[in-house]
Amino acid sequence: MNKAEIFYKDIGDYLSREEKLRIVKEDRSIRNHDLKMTRIKPNKHGDWINKRNSIFSDLIPLESEKKFDTQAHSFFVCLSGSIVSSRDAWCYNFSKSKLQKNIKKTIQYYNEQRKLIIAGKVVEPSRDSTKGSWSRDWLNYIKKNVVIKEDENEYRISQYRPFVKCNFYFADELNQERYQMSKFFPKNNSQNLTICVSCAGTKKGLSVFICDNVSDYHFIGDTQCFPLYWYQKKEKIQNNLFENSGDDYIRHDAISDFILDQTKTRYGGRVTKEDIFYYVYGILHSPDYRITFANDLKKMLPRLSLVEKPADFWAFSEAGRKLADLHLNYEEQKNQEDVTVSGMEKGNFTVEKMRFTTKKWGEGKWSEGKWGELKKDAIVYNSYITISNIPLKAYEYIVNGKSAIEWVMERYAVTTHKESGIKNDPNDWAVEHENPQYILDLLLSVITVSMKTVDIIAGLPKVEWE
Repeated sequence: MNKAEIFYKDIGDYLSREEKLRIVKEDRSIRNHDLKMTRIKPNKHGDWINKRNSIFSDLIPLESEKKFDTQAHSFFVCLSGSIVSSRDAWCYNFSKSKLQKNIKKTIQYYNEQRKLIIAGKVVEPSRDSTKGSWSRDWLNYIKKNVVIKEDENEYRISQYRPFVKCNFYFADELNQERYQMSKFFPKNNSQNLTICVSCAGTKKGLSVFICDNVSDYHFIGDTQCFPLYWYQKKEKIQNNLFENSGDDYIRHDAISDFILDQTKTRYGGRVTKEDIFYYVYGILHSPDYRITFANDLKKMLPRLSLVEKPADFWAFSEAGRKLADLHLNYEEQKNQEDVTVSGMEKGNFTVEKMRFTTKKWGEGKWSEGKWGELKKDAIVYNSYITISNIPLKAYEYIVNGKSAIEWVMERYAVTTHKESGIKNDPNDWAVEHENPQYILDLLLSVITVSMKTVDIIAGLPKVEWE
């Protein structure tokens, strides 16, 4: 029997159902010569399409093979997945007071069910979704008769989605997986930075964002975090009257000594681990890098080279610092001069759901694209306020398949979780931070961040890997 031959036709990405059906209808059969199919064979990695670049495996990995390996031949000695709560509605909320109420309620519910099961009064928990969300960790806790107590120190600010901060309850008992994040941010005031990247397997291409607090696993896809530091808890051998009891963690560098030695040899003795950290953040934004290794980055975590020219290393590092400053301090950016806001005099800054304006320019069905074209140069903030003259260039800054602006529009909307009935209202954040204009100011700031990010990326050095 002869081996089968496989032929492939690339019809493009992100097509609508109607567009796909049109192609099938027009070509009718795979025997149609106009279809121009290509015979394909797998490479050594087993890739049939979207084949990986052979150079990629020769680059230096970001992650070490072993956790916290100080001898690692990689950029970082450790990494961690972001937090998987398995009960987002309970553990996150724009309102801290409502979050605290929800946490108290669900802990009480768990403990009540635990007592009933331990006493033999019931065999399984009641599974009341209005009081809690059951996952394997809670079921295991019940088997071990673990009592859950609220910990006031575990209320944090989390980066839930790009440009979206939420109040968050970090305690282990209410989160399915914390991975190594408790070693990156062991305390509420722990100082650290993490470069977050989308995990292998994403179909949206590489995404990267920097955080100075804990982040959710779906922050930018399935998120992996590379820290500037990691913290190790001190072992208390004996009480020392002169010991600073607040200083109970030892801070370690997460950038490897190996990569520091490599960069000092190439670029001079003044290179620091911070310079390398920002070099990584800068080069991960490089369009040349993302295009060259697009297929590899869909299947593997990033690997990087050390550029040949010292000037390019410092340019990437400096750009990484500028990008980091923008992305960490995104709430503080000034409004773009040409962007106009109308309706502020009404004094109503409450948001239900922001939307684009729609321009009707023809007749026909939506599937034919004859009407309903979105005008992204204007956003209806609420029934009183409209933001206009937004440069379309701002939408070029994409994070996890969506523009930064659209992340704010999507996530700063009032929602109610179907199973639990919990309401999450972004206006609560504005009220509790005593800034009625917070969401409007945030949207205007993110427009500025987007414009500046696009400009910085455009100025990155050109690097050829092939």
